[in-house]
Amino acid sequence: MQKKPGKGKLRRIIRLFLWVLLIQVILINISAAFYARKLTCLREGPPPEAGPSSNIFKKTWKIFVGPGVYKTPVYRVPAFPYDAVKLTTANHLLLDAWYGKTDSVPKGTVILFHGITSNKGVVLDEANEFRFMGFNVLLVDFRAHGNSEGKVTTAGVRESEDVKLAYDFVTAKGEKNIFLWGQSMGAVVICKTVSDYGLKPSGMIMEMPFGSLQHHLEGRARTLGFPGEPFGLLVTFWMGGERGFNGFKHKSTRYANNITCPVLLQWGFNDTYVTQPEIESVYKHLASSDKRLVVYQNAGHESFLRKDPLLWRYEVESFIQRSIK
Repeated sequence: MQKKPGKGKLRRIIRLFLWVLLIQVILINISAAFYARKLTCLREGPPPEAGPSSNIFKKTWKIFVGPGVYKTPVYRVPAFPYDAVKLTTANHLLLDAWYGKTDSVPKGTVILFHGITSNKGVVLDEANEFRFMGFNVLLVDFRAHGNSEGKVTTAGVRESEDVKLAYDFVTAKGEKNIFLWGQSMGAVVICKTVSDYGLKPSGMIMEMPFGSLQHHLEGRARTLGFPGEPFGLLVTFWMGGERGFNGFKHKSTRYANNITCPVLLQWGFNDTYVTQPEIESVYKHLASSDKRLVVYQNAGHESFLRKDPLLWRYEVESFIQRSIK
């Protein structure tokens, strides 16, 4: 009995469709693996000039092969007197830090942590404000950032050790009033560190933390004009696999459940990386009974002090004054 021609043709179409689907899945995973590896390896030197952002072929190629991520050089140094500090990680990386005392009788110490690819020089404006408020300051370069050693960043997973080392440095000086300030990835890491190590700071100031590593990667895709998924899901999987951690557990919302100290959470309404549902979820999960969410209506993913200095000074100083022990 002869087979009907229509059935044979249908089978060939189905097989072709399945092969195309399989090839697409393989290519997408190769792309995600490339992207994850490049995103966690910070390069030295100035980045190449970017081409036209409207070129869809360049944008597609960029997201396929992954970004060339360059760390920002430390262009600024403190105008105030400071001590150069070296902190040593468990795997013998030297972290570079600046410790500066206030000109008045100190009310405590604020430890400042920058965002991904940034460095301690970028947050000097905030450090100056805290010194003016009467606090000593410690500014730290995360591993693989600024003048610290290392080439690999884990987007805040292993950087919690860096925060703990800085916290221990300050407590060794007998300091009782310690505030942690973090921006973007720095905000996520201080949240993770307090959760993991059970630290008891007087307060935390978290500016624009991402809700999770997956959400952060979705935001990166959106800024290139691509949908957040499956990009965020796959890159999270490969980043964790390549660097030896579970990327899906790297969530500010999870860490926030263990935060009981006073928290000032700040976010810019025009932030293209961190969405409003993300920041509201972080705020909701904070276990602290003393927490406040401040939204900067005209700001994006940037320094709130430089964007709206009056609001920043009012909110930060008010928070510190009521949180100080």
